Amino acid sequence: MTDVMTPEATLERARRVLCIESDAIAALSDTLDDRFNTALDLLAACRGRVIVTGMGKSGIIARKIAATFSSTGTPSYFLHPAEAVHGDLGVIQPDDLLLALSHSGETPEILRLLETIKRLGVKLIAITGTASNTLKQAADVTLDCHVATEACPINLVPTASTTANLALGDALAMTLLVKKGFREDDFAHLHPGGQLGKQLLRVSRVMHAGNDLPRVGPAALLAEVVATVSEKGLGMTCVVDERDELLGVITDGDLRRQIAQPDGLTNRTARAVMTSSPQTIPVSALAVEALNVMETLHITSLVVVDGDDRVHGVVHLHDLWRTELF
Repeated sequence: MTDVMTPEATLERARRVLCIESDAIAALSDTLDDRFNTALDLLAACRGRVIVTGMGKSGIIARKIAATFSSTGTPSYFLHPAEAVHGDLGVIQPDDLLLALSHSGETPEILRLLETIKRLGVKLIAITGTASNTLKQAADVTLDCHVATEACPINLVPTASTTANLALGDALAMTLLVKKGFREDDFAHLHPGGQLGKQLLRVSRVMHAGNDLPRVGPAALLAEVVATVSEKGLGMTCVVDERDELLGVITDGDLRRQIAQPDGLTNRTARAVMTSSPQTIPVSALAVEALNVMETLHITSLVVVDGDDRVHGVVHLHDLWRTELF
């Protein structure tokens, strides 16, 4: 018969689960030693993919660790150990590295992979929760993921141990990220469809540059300016010197005001009608920063420049719309 728990007892049980699992993660920091550095060096030296494997609950954690590696610049793949010995062993190549999760270190499906990886010369990092086991003996390095107790009331269901495995995998992935010099731009490149990737998108990725960049010299007559603005379709053009340094901008509005003048567009030059010292944004800026400037100043275009005020491109509000930043 199912025990009836009071609301207070329910909350106490939930708090106990959280405390046990948080304590398990905290205890891992005391176990870290040179073996972690060895594992990190092996991961950094891997020229192929990091193949992560585990069975059952450990397999679910292994799949998440593989996804974290892949999303932070380390090609990775989850290999189901049972499926591996039924035809998927070809996934493992000599340049790969195998990261195996097994709490007991005696998981039969994983142990059956050892012959193949030893024949191929594949390096093996093991994460286990026992002091002595077969997987540890075969591994190039073993990381200890022992937990004092599971959060399960009967100490059987993998809970604290799988949480600790996940945390240790994150520790490997995040330190490897730093070791490789992985940066925000790299993250955005690997997450073009995600909201985080969009937030880290640089203006250099969405700006109009090269032949698509509207620009004229200061001596250009307004007829040439009109042609440039019409051809490039951004409603403006940059005015630059011979070194591509920004002198000013001319917008559709500037041109309409000139048409109203008595001499029309015949005799005026770009320098005479341009807006000097226009709003710019650094080439290293985030696209979301450009959006903030445009919304604040109620403008539709920003000139993208480097530290020497040389023009690299123009980012338009419509370009940011396409990124779904807002």
